[in-house]
Amino acid sequence: MIRFESDYLEGAHPLILKKLEETNYEQTAGYGMDPFCAGARERIKEACGGADVEVHFLVGGTQTNLTVISSVLRPHQGVLAAVTGHVNAHETGAIEAVGHKVLALPSEDGRITADQVRKAYEAHWKDASHEHIVQPGMVYISQPTENGTLYSKAELGALHEVCRELELPVFLDGARLGYGLAAKTNDLTLADIAALVDVFYIGGTKVGALFGEAVVICNPALRKDFRYLIKQKGGMLAKGRLLGIQFDTLFTDGLYDEISEHAVGLAMRLREVFLKKGYRLRYDSYTNQQFPVMPDAHIDRLKEKYSFEFWEKTDDSHSAVRFCTSWATRTEAVDELIRDIGSL
Repeated sequence: MIRFESDYLEGAHPLILKKLEETNYEQTAGYGMDPFCAGARERIKEACGGADVEVHFLVGGTQTNLTVISSVLRPHQGVLAAVTGHVNAHETGAIEAVGHKVLALPSEDGRITADQVRKAYEAHWKDASHEHIVQPGMVYISQPTENGTLYSKAELGALHEVCRELELPVFLDGARLGYGLAAKTNDLTLADIAALVDVFYIGGTKVGALFGEAVVICNPALRKDFRYLIKQKGGMLAKGRLLGIQFDTLFTDGLYDEISEHAVGLAMRLREVFLKKGYRLRYDSYTNQQFPVMPDAHIDRLKEKYSFEFWEKTDDSHSAVRFCTSWATRTEAVDELIRDIGSL
């Protein structure tokens, strides 16, 4: 079986494994207070254009989302997010479990707009019973979105402007951020993101690391006691150097960019063959996630040899499915899939 259903099916990039082995017997302080984490923080700050940011390492995406969101919100507040957003649709109520509500906004392609945020905020405050309703307290977006779509610099700038006016911090989930940065339609840099959001994270789990995410806090007002909250929410690793080593390696000599470009390049080959075959695309994604709408009979034939994710039925005889490439996807596997699609 050749697997395309997600981008965290493999272990870690060989350079990371090599560095972990080389440093295996070194003794360091725990909980991220080691030289490897310190070095990784400096590399990430450099990648953000030298911005005044604070960097923390957490063990996984769900812990990161619930830790960041619960650190920002007061008890009576909720987080505005696309209805398709990861925190709303794919985290088993983790945000609700820590006492906050996800305030879902309609979205066709995974993105939300500055206008939607303003309308949701104003609708709350115009309600005569607003103190009886969960108050919007922040905004959650992801780059790329769950549907592989991207925010442009102009769209993120508009969100930033409205949210600054309304005093709503913006949190950007970057679980697949490397693949978004590598997309040919992307016009955002890490430095741009650091200037336009209050907090974001750089995903490692899905982009070459064994595990781990790097939280970048841009707004100084959100930094107080954040390490306490990482510990409380189960996101702090005792052997924190394992995270530092991984991110230090990813951000040395452009490795993070290189492996992201590899995945996106292969995904673009799949996108081209899907379109050539006559399949329409459910979402206009230029990232490592591709969503062809295929005849169910073709899907059944491909499932004999490949694993990929069902997304949704589009009519009685067609379905949208998701193919993911990753930093570790073999060119030969994509070549084989392309040949088999051509023979359908």
